[in-house]
Amino acid sequence: MSAILVAIMGILVFAFGYRYYSKFIAERIFRLDPDYVTPAHKYKDGVDFVPTNKFVLWGHHFSSVAGAAPIMGPAIALYWGWLPAFLWVILGTVFAAGVHDFGTLVVSVRNKGQSIGTLANRLIGQRAKILFLFIILVLLLMVVAVFAWVVADLFITYPASVLPVFIQIPLAIWIGYAVYKRKRKMLLPSILALGAMYVVAVISSNVGFLQIDLVAYMGGEGANGLFGLGAVSTAFLIWIVILMIYVYIASTLPVWKLLQPRDFINSHQLVVGLAILYLGLLFLRPEMTAPATNPNPDTSWFPLLFITIACGAISGFHGLVSSGTSSKQLDKDTDARFVGYFGAVGEGILALISIIAVGTFFANTDAFTAVYSSFTDANAAGMGVFVEGASNLASGLAIPTHVATTIVSIIVVSFAATSLDTAVRLLRYIIGEIGIEYNAPVLNKKHVATSIAIGSSAALVLLPQGPQGFGSGGYLIWPLFGTSNQLLAGISLLLISIWLKRQGRNYAITLIPMIFLMFMTLWAMFQQVIFSWSWFGNESDMLLFVLGSIIMVFAVWIVLTAFSALTGKQDTPIDNE
Repeated sequence: MSAILVAIMGILVFAFGYRYYSKFIAERIFRLDPDYVTPAHKYKDGVDFVPTNKFVLWGHHFSSVAGAAPIMGPAIALYWGWLPAFLWVILGTVFAAGVHDFGTLVVSVRNKGQSIGTLANRLIGQRAKILFLFIILVLLLMVVAVFAWVVADLFITYPASVLPVFIQIPLAIWIGYAVYKRKRKMLLPSILALGAMYVVAVISSNVGFLQIDLVAYMGGEGANGLFGLGAVSTAFLIWIVILMIYVYIASTLPVWKLLQPRDFINSHQLVVGLAILYLGLLFLRPEMTAPATNPNPDTSWFPLLFITIACGAISGFHGLVSSGTSSKQLDKDTDARFVGYFGAVGEGILALISIIAVGTFFANTDAFTAVYSSFTDANAAGMGVFVEGASNLASGLAIPTHVATTIVSIIVVSFAATSLDTAVRLLRYIIGEIGIEYNAPVLNKKHVATSIAIGSSAALVLLPQGPQGFGSGGYLIWPLFGTSNQLLAGISLLLISIWLKRQGRNYAITLIPMIFLMFMTLWAMFQQVIFSWSWFGNESDMLLFVLGSIIMVFAVWIVLTAFSALTGKQDTPIDNE
């Protein structure tokens, strides 16, 4: 099938979903109020609560939720063929992700900008809240540990991307100063900053000494590095230490100094990157060489597809961002539709081009099958194939392949790094909330909570020898990410349903995707924990079995408690604030 036809069908579904469905739920279900005083105004502190232009906030929200996941998930899920991945991305975005991201944002805004974990206390009770916070804590630790490895790996694999990515930081700080202290507009300087980054990308792609290649500095892959490590492991160590220092600073700065302007630049990267890829697609007019469906998979797509593609269809991490950082910056109640729902649509568009880039990269179906010969092989190859496939699409605009590869890697690194420091900021909030819960106010101090978040994440990354070599310790528990993330999304949808019911509104629009998602996720989790990771499973792993069992029990407990709240006779409307 023509890849252009696939793209057109996907874009049309997204467009109709945003134009009509999101308008319906914003006006008829959530009843957004332009006169509502949002927490950004009510609790304005210049650090976390900052009223923000909706386009700038969309840039932050999208950059934070996108990360590398909407690229990786679809790139791996193509193992089952492009059609199941395509259908889940477009339908999941419109009927699940958009509603979930938008809903968590609105509910948080109507309740002091509190996180979805804290809101669980008001909606279903104290005990469920603690269990919920535990799941969130594990999820965020996984995100920080693995995304740190992903960024370090991309820096090592594509050293020409390092300089442009680091140049973005002082440019973003300068923009933040110009906008909030000098009252300048953000659009033009952020476009100029992006132009500067890409000029540096072109130069560094062609000038060897501008490529920050730590492995080459130490003599190449076979050379010795520091502390008895090889050159590659030493490079990982150095990059991860630098990244941890960076995210500590980035996650404790006021949001206007770095987070907002940098994410606004990244939102332009999305527009530019997607324009390059979709225009390249238009000029190249490739066919989908990946099969529509895999006739002989070694593992079934049902239910694993729905946890393999999380970001790009629906993701619990989005609810943490919506109710964590975005809700504290929302200027107007009515901006929630654009920021929350359209943020999900932006990610769906990114996931769609990931499917097309991988699905058209190979010369023929046999070549695709040779690389995607098993689900394990697909997991190992997915990200690399996307970068190569996206570079191939960019060549349709006569962009040299090595330059296109650098630009694509810059985009991936930028989004992954944004998710990284947003996740650390969210970890700070969660640790603070736990401190309040257990009467340990010291945990609510910014630097104490951030130090704990950074320390525990770094320990997870560095202490164990991970499945992908030194520095990949987060991958030891990464197999839990898909189910934990989707459980979080399902529970969040359930909480929104309870909130809507207590407001006397129709809650079917969140209840239906919640039932589908919880069924698929609990099924997949039971299958993995019992039949794969237990002592008699085919991939026996006691660490995953124990952690997975705890999360599964907690999730079932929360769901039963929440259902009791949903079906009970407590119909008193819950007060906003």
